[in-house]
Amino acid sequence: MAEVRPRVEFKEKLSPFLRRKIAELTDQYDALSPVVRKLTRQYLADPAERHIDEALERRRHYDAEMPTVYEGKPLHGLERLYRRVILIEPTTVCAAHCRYCLRAHYEPLHLREDELLLLARYCGDEAHCREVREVLITGGDPLMIPTRLNFLIDALAEHAPNIRHIRVGSRVPLQAPERVEEDILHALRKRPALQIEIGTHVNHAVELFPEVNAAFHKLQDAGCRIYNQSVLMRGVNDSIEDLVELFDALRALWIEPHYLFHCVPMQGMAHFRTTLEEGLELTRALVMSGAVSGRAKPMYTAMTDIGKITLYQGTIVKRKGRHVLLQSNYAVEERIQWNPQWAQPDSVEIDPHGRMRVWYLDGENGAAR
Repeated sequence: MAEVRPRVEFKEKLSPFLRRKIAELTDQYDALSPVVRKLTRQYLADPAERHIDEALERRRHYDAEMPTVYEGKPLHGLERLYRRVILIEPTTVCAAHCRYCLRAHYEPLHLREDELLLLARYCGDEAHCREVREVLITGGDPLMIPTRLNFLIDALAEHAPNIRHIRVGSRVPLQAPERVEEDILHALRKRPALQIEIGTHVNHAVELFPEVNAAFHKLQDAGCRIYNQSVLMRGVNDSIEDLVELFDALRALWIEPHYLFHCVPMQGMAHFRTTLEEGLELTRALVMSGAVSGRAKPMYTAMTDIGKITLYQGTIVKRKGRHVLLQSNYAVEERIQWNPQWAQPDSVEIDPHGRMRVWYLDGENGAAR
C-alpha cells in the first residue's frame, strides 16, 4: 500500500507567460478540457503526487555526482555517467517547475564564476577527462543565468580544447520565451571548434505557441541546433494521435527528435507513468507504420540506474538460421490504399492483427567471418 505524504519541498511555480497562456486556453476551451489539461498537468500540483511507495520509488532518478577535489578545491554541480560526456549543473533555478522534474529533490545550487572556472579546467585536464568530448550544461535551466552561462562556455573554450560539443538543456523557450534576447543569444554565439546545441523538452504540440516558435527560431538563427527530448506521460501524450502531432510539429520547426523517455519511477510520479509495454506499443505505432517521417522518429528510452537504455523489445519475433522475423505496424490494406500498385513481397507474413512481419537477413557474427 502506497504511503500518503507530501512530496518533499517541490513548490508549484509558473512563469507569467505560462499563467497567461493557461488563462487564454481556459477561456477558449474549459479548465478540464483535454487541450488545457495537457498543459496544466505538466505544471499544476496534483494531489496524486502525495501517493508515494517508499519501497519502490526513490527521490533521485540516479546517482552520478562526482564529489571530486581538484586543485585542492571541491567541485560542485558535476555528474558523469558516460565515457565521452560530462554534465555540469550551474544552477537549479528554472522559469517554472515541471511536476515530473528529475531534479525536484536536489539541493539548491547556484555556482559562482570561480567554481565554473574550476569545472572548466577539470574538463580540460587530460589526466581526468582524456576521453571527454562533450559537456551537457543543464540544471535547473542555464538560460536563466545567461551571464554565467556565457562565462562557462568561454572558460570551456579556453581551458578544455578536448571539448567539441556543448549541449545546453533548457525549457526557457517554452516557459518564458520573452527571455530569449540578446544576452542569451550572445552566450550561445558561435565559437571556433565548438558546436553548441540546445536540448529542449516539448511534450505536447499545445506548448508550441507562436511566441515559443519565435524563440526557437531566434536560437536557430544564432547558429544553435535544437533537439528535443519528450517524456511519455499518462494524460499528456500517451496516444498515437498526440505523438504524431508532436513530432510533425517539431519537424516543421527544424527541431530534431532525440529521446521519448519512459517516465522514471521517482516519488510523486506514479500517476504520470505508463507501463513499458504501453510505451513500446505506442513507439511501434509511431515509428514502424509510416505515421511520421523517418526524419522525425524518437528513440524510446528508459532512464535506469546505469543510464539511458533504448527499448526495442518485441521487434524480433523469431529467428531461423541467419534470418530474423521483424514485427512492423504496417497493414497491407493501408499500404495498398496509398500505393495501389504495391505488391506484397514473398518475405512477408501477416500477424493475427493484420500487420506485416518481414523476414530479414541478419549480419554475421564477427567471430564467424
